[in-house]
Amino acid sequence: MATTPKKPAEKTAAPNNDVAFVRDLAEILDRAGLAELEYESDAVAIRLSRVTSAAPVAAVAPVAAAPFAAAAPAAAAVVDNAADIAANPADHPGAVTSPMVGTIYTAPEPDAPAFITEGVSVTAGQTLFIVEAMKVMNPITAPKSGTVVKIFVQNAQPVEFGEALVIVE
Repeated sequence: MATTPKKPAEKTAAPNNDVAFVRDLAEILDRAGLAELEYESDAVAIRLSRVTSAAPVAAVAPVAAAPFAAAAPAAAAVVDNAADIAANPADHPGAVTSPMVGTIYTAPEPDAPAFITEGVSVTAGQTLFIVEAMKVMNPITAPKSGTVVKIFVQNAQPVEFGEALVIVE
């Protein structure tokens, strides 16, 4: 969080109490659930950010392979849920929907592997996607732990508010 004067001879457009003004901006950042917020006037530029330059990397522990007989019932359950998911994915209880209009990114960088793939386990709070809205990168995290059943979006695809992105069960 930094305040950079642009023209020292002019008065700032911010209120007299700069600390209170920055606190107000931070409150807006929290209430709106944004990752970044910028304010700029002729005299001052303020940028608040929760995003670090390096994206978090989730460590994956190896899992022992289950016998084929045990995997068959789980596969049948996924097929049964396919009809429910196809009707209206956003109504599914495990649906993670887009909180905003923007462009979705499935990986932290263009050449990096995707955050998630179908069939992987995720933990609550794990980054699933990034939605870019107004040049701000907003992480979309898993609301609960579970398994990724279906991914509805592709990298760099535009998304709408409330659009189903993924099903986590």
